[in-house]
Amino acid sequence: MKNLLFIITLVTFYCNVSIAQASFVETQKAAPKSLLAFNKFEDTLQKQFEAKKLSWPPQYVYIRSFKYDKQLEVWVKGDKKEQYKLFKSYKVCMQSGSIGPKRFEGDFQVPEGFYHINEFNPNSNYHLSLGINYPNASDKILSDSAKPGSAIYIHGNCVSTGCLAIADEPIEEVYVLTSYAKDAGQEFIPVHIYPVKFNQKKSEEYLQEAIKNNPSLEKFFSSMKQVFDYFEAKKNLPILLVTAQGEYLVN
Repeated sequence: MKNLLFIITLVTFYCNVSIAQASFVETQKAAPKSLLAFNKFEDTLQKQFEAKKLSWPPQYVYIRSFKYDKQLEVWVKGDKKEQYKLFKSYKVCMQSGSIGPKRFEGDFQVPEGFYHINEFNPNSNYHLSLGINYPNASDKILSDSAKPGSAIYIHGNCVSTGCLAIADEPIEEVYVLTSYAKDAGQEFIPVHIYPVKFNQKKSEEYLQEAIKNNPSLEKFFSSMKQVFDYFEAKKNLPILLVTAQGEYLVN
């Protein structure tokens, strides 16, 4: 009996060690759809990184999206001290709502602001999906306190009721890249969602027309532009704070 208990304890110990040692990438490969994504793109992504002289696998990933321009950019770097480099831009094939932040459940708005990935879902109804932490600290102050909305994702399938939808193959690539960054220890993968690409003349003109005579949106987008300009100049991200009024401050 003692020998049996010893064997059970030993098996349990090694099982626990095995689970503890499983990397985040390995856990993602346990799901059929994400395994397919890794099998399909792992090698080609590595070759693309090599062609662009980028470090593989990425240690840090930064995602930014532009609603009016319908673009989602993926920036990467191999070391914390490096500058981010653009890996690829993807087309946002479907998004709902219009210019302006999300403020309540059912408004069909894609959020605008500064977020991070808080969920990897390899079993999504929308192929694969990456959750973002809406409502964030600012949204919790400025949005409807009872029903601000939730469940905002970057996903495939090209359908949207407030999410950023890219095609299935692009989400597979983004899923693989962010999984590697998470595996490398990047707990908070930033996702910045802008109304427009501020350095594009047509986009900037559209924004100014859209927010004309709306001081609150002008102030909101002014703080967003500060973050955009900071990144454009330094290719790194500033420290962001949120005031008691829900406003973003660039530190």
